[in-house]
Amino acid sequence: MKYSITQIAEYLHGTVEGRPDIEINNIAKIEEAKEGDITFLANPVYTPHIYTTKASAVIVKKDFVPEKKISAGLIKVDDPYQAISQLLSLYHNPLQDKKGIEDFVKTGQDVQLGNDIYIGSFTHIGNNVKIGNNVKIFPHCYIGDNTVISENSIIFSNVSIYHHTQIGKNVTIHSGTVIGADGFGFAPNNGNDFKKVPQIGNVIIEDYVEIGANSAIDRATMGSTIIRRGVKLDNFIQVAHNVEIGENTVIAALTGISGSTKIGKNCMIGGQVGVAGHLKIGNNVKVGAQSGISHSLKDNEIVVGTPALPIRNFKKSTIIFKNLEDLYNRIKKLEEK
Repeated sequence: MKYSITQIAEYLHGTVEGRPDIEINNIAKIEEAKEGDITFLANPVYTPHIYTTKASAVIVKKDFVPEKKISAGLIKVDDPYQAISQLLSLYHNPLQDKKGIEDFVKTGQDVQLGNDIYIGSFTHIGNNVKIGNNVKIFPHCYIGDNTVISENSIIFSNVSIYHHTQIGKNVTIHSGTVIGADGFGFAPNNGNDFKKVPQIGNVIIEDYVEIGANSAIDRATMGSTIIRRGVKLDNFIQVAHNVEIGENTVIAALTGISGSTKIGKNCMIGGQVGVAGHLKIGNNVKVGAQSGISHSLKDNEIVVGTPALPIRNFKKSTIIFKNLEDLYNRIKKLEEK
């Protein structure tokens, strides 16, 4: 797709400096861009690249003033990072603008299909499934009985959605993800073995949620596992049975959340975090990567480490740890005296 720099500026509500007739056909990083590409400058660390980039256009902040000549045209906007996000959506959406039902799709009884949907080959749709308008389901997916997928949602290839799952509007689920598998529920027997506890609940995913590839969200033992509106989950995340994740919380890859834990709104959880079960994490909590959460956290806490400590305490402990060998040697010398 080709756009003039003027068309892009109008779309982004920005202003053009330089040739208004430049044609753009691709988006690239500032240090890798070539002629015909558009890039952006949001982080001041990358400022030197704007003088050497081969890009035809660069999106910059309104108050940006170059220190020397720039060969690329400039589009000045309030927020370059947000602008490039809008532009990526403009280029990306046509790639997903598929419609129709391909060959080898199996649909069950009493299935309701909305308008302008797409269902890819070798997909199985169970009984009593409701699929809203403009839903895209890519090939090799499984949609279990009594599942609801609301309008404008996208289900990429090889996603399995178990029965009775409810998926809201504008949800994106990436490849390899499993929604609604049994929670990890087993009761110990007298013979040192375990009896499976039936998992009869479901999963509810509200509007504007995005779930990364190869993640797993387990169905509730009873009731629902709930992912609230606007939640963003990275790849390889495990959400156990009866967990609830609050609105607009973001969680990075390889994090595991144990059963019945409740996470509040607007939290930020780093990669490789482990959260124990039956905890309550407050609103606006931030958790550093590789932390182990073994106790509940109040609103606005910032923690890191295993077991997780308030970040100020963790930094103090790190300084002591770095000096531990020196402290040990000093104590040893004092003991020798």
